[in-house]
Amino acid sequence: MRKRVFFRRRKVCKFCADRIDYIDYKDLKLLQHFTPERSKILPRRISGTCAKHQRVLQRAIKRARHLALLSFAAD
Repeated sequence: MRKRVFFRRRKVCKFCADRIDYIDYKDLKLLQHFTPERSKILPRRISGTCAKHQRVLQRAIKRARHLALLSFAAD
């Protein structure tokens, strides 16, 4: 009997697929998809973003936190 080999499908960067170059820090609906209820930034391996867009996303989330649009930590 042959064992089944499970291949995990590679995640595709949402920003590359939609051809988004600039991630706006004022777009809270978009940014909240990448921060769970504990307000931490999701890593690349979980969110599926590429390295370039992960850096831009991280900068946008930090800017939104600094302007009090997003919270730093959950209570």
